[in-house]
Amino acid sequence: MPYRLLHNGRMRISARADYAVRAVLELAVRQDGDGPVKAEAVAAAQGIPHKFLEGILGDLRRGGIVDSRRGGGGGYRLARPAAEITVADVIRAVDGPIVSVRGERPTALTYQGTAEPLLPLWIALRANVRRILEGVSVADIAARRRRGE
Repeated sequence: MPYRLLHNGRMRISARADYAVRAVLELAVRQDGDGPVKAEAVAAAQGIPHKFLEGILGDLRRGGIVDSRRGGGGGYRLARPAAEITVADVIRAVDGPIVSVRGERPTALTYQGTAEPLLPLWIALRANVRRILEGVSVADIAARRRRGE
């Protein structure tokens, strides 16, 4: 679960989601280079444990975010333009639903009695987090990096 509401009111981003977004951003920035980027290069550039990154890249490949090529000139590259890949896409590829409550989508929950008002709160939380993460593409982040923001 990429986001979790903690007892102190903060949201938590999983290490998998953080590493995945960083890896995709690294690929986006290097996309103009000489071909696919080795996982080792991404891991070194972002300080991500290589074995952990390999699993994440596999999930990103299955999710249609990256493509891979084997061999000496092999590696990873984005499967589509960075402008078409949102942060939400990346998180869903490695962690599943953006916001869940006890592992369920808020829309699948039911509450009774005094807890009934929680349901619209969880649904609103999910909608707003989705709105933000679906509104930011990998290209948007890469452009901010290039401008030094």
